[in-house]
Amino acid sequence: MKDQILDKATEMFLSLGFKSVTMDDLAHEMGISKKTIYTHFSNKTDLVEHCTLNLFNTISEGIDCICNLQKNPIEELYDIKKFVMLRLKDEKSSPQYQLQKYYPIIHKSLRKKQFEIMQDCVVSNLKRGVAQGIYRQNLNVDFVARIYFTGVSSIKDHTLFPPEAFPSAALMDDYLEYHLRGIVTPEGRKILNNIINSNQE
Repeated sequence: MKDQILDKATEMFLSLGFKSVTMDDLAHEMGISKKTIYTHFSNKTDLVEHCTLNLFNTISEGIDCICNLQKNPIEELYDIKKFVMLRLKDEKSSPQYQLQKYYPIIHKSLRKKQFEIMQDCVVSNLKRGVAQGIYRQNLNVDFVARIYFTGVSSIKDHTLFPPEAFPSAALMDDYLEYHLRGIVTPEGRKILNNIINSNQE
């Protein structure tokens, strides 16, 4: 039952927002009593923490699987982006923004974990791209990896990118292209243009 509650709560938090969903809403949606939920989670903050950690672990495992395929580094970044957007349901309710606002301690802990896994993934991606001649030889890999993480975090800030003007899926596409165009070689640019063109068809 605990896993079922986690799955349903995560789905509702992503669709409706961490602030909007109450324990009553969750109990009603699942057809169970609030007492059943409190058997497994002491309060809503405890539930939010478990949900975010569970989702983080699921996404981390998925990213690891994609990285283990050792695909072309440019394709790899697009595959990771698609996978993450799918798992986050296109972030209709801006979960990261709400998490930061209403659950800052959980957000801070999650951000640290996100940085660690993303740093490893992006550094590996950059090094392989340089070795394959599709990313520029003179890249400062650690700098670019940190800038990439900073950018991914910043585009979730609604004061900078209001969702009505910048839909999340298009914003992530634009940011990924912006990142890649700054680091690719002419050979890498051909691969990038092919991916962008095929995505538009």
